Amino acid sequence: MPAEAKVEASRARPAAPAAPPLTERQEARRRRILRACAQLASRGGFDAVQMREVAESSQVALGTLYRYFPSKIHLLVATMQDQLEHMHGTLRKKPPTGETAAERVAETLMRAFRALQREPHLADAMVRALTFADRGVSPEVDQVSRQTTAIILDAMGLDDPGPAQLSAVRVIEHTWHSALITWLSGRASIAQVKIDIETVCRLIDLTTPEDA
Repeated sequence: MPAEAKVEASRARPAAPAAPPLTERQEARRRRILRACAQLASRGGFDAVQMREVAESSQVALGTLYRYFPSKIHLLVATMQDQLEHMHGTLRKKPPTGETAAERVAETLMRAFRALQREPHLADAMVRALTFADRGVSPEVDQVSRQTTAIILDAMGLDDPGPAQLSAVRVIEHTWHSALITWLSGRASIAQVKIDIETVCRLIDLTTPEDA
């Protein structure tokens, strides 16, 4: 783990019990923080996201920022969940058009991938945070996974996926995440990513009952 990640991890606090819902004012403050984080990451990637600068950009006290997000890793993972939630809303407004569930999921994930491609510094920062995340960031990582699953299930168009289909969804999530990492590191082209995504999405049709 790089030195900056170790520093941030060392500042992380133990996971607290589930907090009550945020008030309208608190939610607005949280959204300002996430927006400031995304803007800083878009300009300079992982290293550009410094907690003090995020606090200044979002007009909150540094101590308040740490109450919302105990470390930079927590913040960037939460930012990824927020970005995926926004993508999900956009995808719902214009659903995929493929004839099969596999085609629709592949189209959806490539649209999400291209959205991240437009902000490569932000994408790199968020993926690095996911990679650095330890057990202390599990709630935020789980939120990212749940959001990704929701995007895939919406594209599948199935109300009640079975165990085999849910297993296929998990494999697809792993492949999508891995493809994003290899592209960000310059080890895969967009064309190769597309092939890999389309290949793994065939698992959906293989695990879907014929009468579904």
